[in-house]
Amino acid sequence: MSSPANSGSKGPATAENSEIKVRVLCLGNELLADDSLGFLAAEQIRQFAPQDVEVISTPESGFHLLDYVLDVRRLIVVDTLVTGTSPPGTIYRFRDCELKAVPGGSPHYVGLCETLALARQLGLPVAEDVVFLAAEAADRSTLGGMMHSAVLAAISPLVNVIRDMLCLEVTIGHNALAGLTFGER
Repeated sequence: MSSPANSGSKGPATAENSEIKVRVLCLGNELLADDSLGFLAAEQIRQFAPQDVEVISTPESGFHLLDYVLDVRRLIVVDTLVTGTSPPGTIYRFRDCELKAVPGGSPHYVGLCETLALARQLGLPVAEDVVFLAAEAADRSTLGGMMHSAVLAAISPLVNVIRDMLCLEVTIGHNALAGLTFGER
């Protein structure tokens, strides 16, 4: 399910494709209602992503994501989340450093943020800049379920945000994006 935008090769950056500067990691399971947002967004992002951008779509989680967070300067993560505080389809943008650890986490579940933290603690070459773009989901667990109409409608604006980020990356460089913010939908 994973592939760079510019070739048919699979997986994260390797010695053969080490020119990858930006990786767009689209998370979710295409079989689970709103959780398929990442899969659908990846299909659209691949249509315009430049050569030095790798677009990956995967249902994997936890430590299975370790390879995807390494050996790249910027990581853009696309996913759904459920806060219960906003209507379905609300788009959020935040950096991994803005997330607070949840006390009492289960030793049986490791998420992307825990994987990033462990990789940093081990001194691995983790992405310097990690940006999350997520849409509020209504249902991430119904097998074969339909996407909520507001979540489906959020894909286009979310993809446009990524297009703008990638255009800015090419036009004015990485450092100019550090303070860039996008409001909620």
